[in-house]
Order: sequence, then structure tokens, then C-alpha cells
Amino acid sequence: MTETRVTVDLGLRSYDVVVGEGLIDRTADVVGPSLTRPFVAIVTDAAVAKFQLPRLQAALARGGIRHETIIVPAGEDSKSFAHLENLLERLLAAKIERRDTVLALGGGVVGDLAGFAASILRRGVAVIQIPTTLLAQVDSAIGGKTAINSRQGKNLIGTFHQPRLVVSDVSTLETLPRRELLAGYAEVVKYGLIDDAPFFRWLETTGPAVLAGEAGARREAVVACSRAKARFVALDERETSGARALLNLGHTFGHAIEAEMNYDGRVLHGEAVAIGMAMAFDASVTLGLCPAADAKRVKHHLATSGLPTTLSSFGTTGSAAKFIRHIAQDKKTSGGRTTFVLVRGIGQAFLSGDVEEHHLTPLFERALAA
Repeated sequence: MTETRVTVDLGLRSYDVVVGEGLIDRTADVVGPSLTRPFVAIVTDAAVAKFQLPRLQAALARGGIRHETIIVPAGEDSKSFAHLENLLERLLAAKIERRDTVLALGGGVVGDLAGFAASILRRGVAVIQIPTTLLAQVDSAIGGKTAINSRQGKNLIGTFHQPRLVVSDVSTLETLPRRELLAGYAEVVKYGLIDDAPFFRWLETTGPAVLAGEAGARREAVVACSRAKARFVALDERETSGARALLNLGHTFGHAIEAEMNYDGRVLHGEAVAIGMAMAFDASVTLGLCPAADAKRVKHHLATSGLPTTLSSFGTTGSAAKFIRHIAQDKKTSGGRTTFVLVRGIGQAFLSGDVEEHHLTPLFERALAA
């Protein structure tokens, strides 16, 4: 069975991202060498459990790996102190020891929550990420970022806790709702826009096959994005040099959109990122940094793929000022100034601290009115 391994090079803490089809059915073989003893705690959500949990449990049983299963509610609301506390108490009740391993089976919410819990349980236990969404496979499961949300904003409370292994079974994408698949595709597009214009051109022709479920195209996209993410993480594990911060293209705007909508599900994370990337290109054009033709090309690809590029389709009301207040709480804000990821063109992203409020106001006004 074909599988590809991508190494995240972090010296003694290096680990592999395994990409292939049917990997969950071979979980014992794939993760077994990474376990210190044949016992794991599976953390998943109610939606994923319906489709993928029986496969995982059966595979572990065939391999003689004992397991406990903890199911959390599906949705962004699970990334809270209350759900974190509940998960930690259940892991302790399951007698998870320091040498044991948490298996995070699910999308970005489960990966963030389970990863954070693993990072602080008994001062840190191992976590293996088994992402089941496109967004998690190409982005959030790789790199060790874990977090929960605060009333003040998204992912403001968390840790860096690298997984021991990431297992991306692309067959899990077959059960994703179309909207969730599209939300993940926004993160796929992001890698082309940051520093890989040839990959973006590939998506302009092959993206429809990725979204339609063509196995080879999906696998190729996940592998390409995994390699890109691994490269950024190896260069800048904790976002200290700025290289990894480029992965936040569209996210500063996107997180403000999610926060203003109270994470209520009206807009998915990937949808907010798609809008945010369109806004980042618009901001770059306004500042005279990027050709208008590139911004038009990006918005055309997002829109024709089925992703939003403005806020109007979500029935959002309110003023630009509300969104700008959320930006002030962004993790990349220092000394009262927010660092934005801007572009000089497709595949030419860079960091800038030169965006002022008077630049932001018309961007949000256009996004609300379009």
C-alpha cells in the first residue's frame, strides 16, 4: 500500500508525517514503533467517532494495543477551559501515565484540544495526531501548536508540543461534508500563495480534482503541503525568526472574523482564512506592493472553488471598527502594533508592521458591503 513519509526535522525531536490511504486500518503497524507500551488514549469528537472510531479501535485490537476512548463534543466550543478540564480529568481517570500516548483522532479542534491536554497532563505525555480533515492534514496537525480559545480571541492559550507522529489517512476525507472539505482547501491554497507560485498554478488546473475526490490528486496535495509545513516548522519551530509566521497569511483577518462571529459556526475557520487571504492581497494592492492582477487571480480561484472572499454572504452586520478591535488581540501584536502577512505577488509573502488602522477600515467596509 502506497505511503509517503515526510520528516519534520527537529533534531532529537524529529518525527514523520505519514500520508497514504487506509492508514487507520493499519494503525497498529504504523504507530506501534512510536509507543513505549501497548496502551493509548483515543481522543475524538462525536462527529468523527461515527465514521472513523470503529476503524481505529478495530485496528488497535488486531495489533494488541489496549485503549481508552474519550469523546468530546464536536465544534469550536470544545476549545475551552471547561472542556479542557473535563478532558484532563477523564484522562487521569483512565490512568494515563507519563509514558503513555494520546491519539488525537479528528480535525483541528480535536488536535488542538487533545494536544494541549497531552502537553500539560503529568507535565507532558506523548501525542500522535491522526487528522481526519483536509485542514488538519495539511496544516494544524503538523508543527506542535496546541491551544484553546479565550473570550479575547482564538488560540490565545496554548503550548508548543510536537507530536511523536502524524498519520494522515486521505481516505478519511471521503466522509467530510463538502463545506468542511472546502474550508481545508483554503489552507492548501495558502501554501502556493506564500512562496510556491508553481504549486498555486498546479492548483488552478488540478484543484477541481482534489476537491472532487481524485485519490492521486488529493494525496499529492497533502504531501506537498506537509512538506511545506515541515520546512517552515524546521526553520522556525516557535515563530521566533519570523519564517513560520508566514503561515499566518490571511489568519489575522480571519481570526478577527471568527471572533466577531463568536465562533458560532456561521463561518468555518478555513472560510475565514479564505476571506482573510483575499483581504491580505487587497491590502497589498492598496499599499502599492502587489499587482492588482494577482489579487484578482487569487480571488477568482477561491471563488470558483466555492470559497467565500467577502463577508456579505454570511449576513454579517456591524462596523469595521469591531473587527479591528479583535485584530488588536492577535498573537502577532507586539507593543500595540500587529504584524501582518502581506504579499508582493503570488508566492511572495512577507511580514509587515506598516499596516495602520486607516488602511484596515476600508478593507473591512468593502468585505462587509461586497
